[in-house]
Amino acid sequence: MDKQELGAFLRSRRERLRPEDAGLPSGPRRRTPGLRREEVAVLAHISTEYYVRLEQGRAPRPSGEVLAGIAGALRLTDAESDHLHVLAGTAPTRTGLHRRDVRPSILTLIERLPQTAAFVTSAAFEVLAWNDLAAALMEDFGELAPEERNLARRAFLDPPRAGATLYGISDAAEFRHHVVMQLRSTLARYPTDPAVTGLVDELREGSPDFARLWDRHDVQAAPMLTKTFRHPVVGEVTVDCDALALTDRDQHLILYTAPPGSPDAEALALLNVLGADAGGYLAR
Repeated sequence: MDKQELGAFLRSRRERLRPEDAGLPSGPRRRTPGLRREEVAVLAHISTEYYVRLEQGRAPRPSGEVLAGIAGALRLTDAESDHLHVLAGTAPTRTGLHRRDVRPSILTLIERLPQTAAFVTSAAFEVLAWNDLAAALMEDFGELAPEERNLARRAFLDPPRAGATLYGISDAAEFRHHVVMQLRSTLARYPTDPAVTGLVDELREGSPDFARLWDRHDVQAAPMLTKTFRHPVVGEVTVDCDALALTDRDQHLILYTAPPGSPDAEALALLNVLGADAGGYLAR
């Protein structure tokens, strides 16, 4: 049970709610945003004293029933409710290190996918495997040290070698928010993994934008269905995005495709011929 993180998460969810969201009268102007602690306690059918102690990080581990009541009172989404249980220690938590070895069958699959830019990311956003089209569309990850293949670092620390920020994607702000939310869930699953804790510390210290988003305690990302790359060779390329969870290793297979016969599909086909040297971002 991570008492301090649990308290901070409860506080952040309570402060975002308006009384009318929970079916309560708004009443006179309030001094602080969100619901009062006693209102959450009433809605969750627990004592105000116990809820206050939870937010202050002083309470013993709550039961599943108590957590369910709090989740309902705070109008938590399914992802937020799962995160609440992880923080409270009532859900399975992975121990040790997050996995970075990719199944051989997945490595074979991404090489066989036609006209598809495919790559695999770890729970901490490290690019673990990629095919030639992904290298041509983004950059040749094989030319980078492993720590430089991390998309979270790429999104927030923007090393000078990159040239074009985040490969010229159109939804850079949304992707950064997605990274923060996913890393918060990853940290809850791997609280003792130095690669994860070190990455979060590095980003919090090196990026005010990351620190600001981190303090929001958001944990549910909206799906990214399309993405536009501004490529230095073929110009703008809009692709459909699919992220497939590889649950056995807590990894994701990311697929970028375009409708057959479209100008975007033709651009991908050209990049497929040109190969990784067409990426251009590393050299700019």
